[in-house]
Amino acid sequence: MVDATFDAGTGLVDSSPMYGAAEASLSVALEGRREDAIVATKIWSASVEDGRAHFARQLQWFGPVEVEQVHNLVSWRGHLPWLEAEREAGRVGRIGVTHYNPSAFGELEEALASGRFQALQVPLNRHERECEERLLPRAQELGVAVIVMRPLGEGVLVEHAPKPEELEPLAPFGVRTWAQALLKWALSDPRVDVVIPATRDPDHARENAEAGEPPWLGPEERRLVERLAGA
Repeated sequence: MVDATFDAGTGLVDSSPMYGAAEASLSVALEGRREDAIVATKIWSASVEDGRAHFARQLQWFGPVEVEQVHNLVSWRGHLPWLEAEREAGRVGRIGVTHYNPSAFGELEEALASGRFQALQVPLNRHERECEERLLPRAQELGVAVIVMRPLGEGVLVEHAPKPEELEPLAPFGVRTWAQALLKWALSDPRVDVVIPATRDPDHARENAEAGEPPWLGPEERRLVERLAGA
């Protein structure tokens, strides 16, 4: 299952070959409503040939792909030329690059500095904030859209929810649950465009989507969420 939370009332779906049959299943789910979704998927192959073959299957599933990401920086220099050609041909919207590990953020910044990417996907939550130091400022400088993964800390942050009364100051911002507070904390950073929490529960997906609507948290409210999340 894939869940996405976002602002501006549009739909974003994130899937890749590492998720097994997720892309093929998603193409079936989008039948008759493809125009209502923004598909963000990935190329994850050391081989340019294999990457292009997978992209051909994606075109069969989705048609043109709005966001095509080079996952975990794998062979990003090799994939860029053909991805750029696909973008010029109208089969790709934005080209993105991702990584989950701060040890790779130096190379991720190098990739951004090339000026050839239009999207960046990195982890950001109360306990994983390394991207704030250099990557988010660099993305903002270059006009690169930011997709946040692990906004709930892979579920760890929601395991110990604060008491409902502790969330009351966030009610004017549309926050009813702790998960919504965590998602809105990330989305309230003006450098962040999209957060992609994962869930198998349709009710949680609907609840998460509500966090993608303004108003956004101010500095004081974000600090409250940080305090409630602990060190």
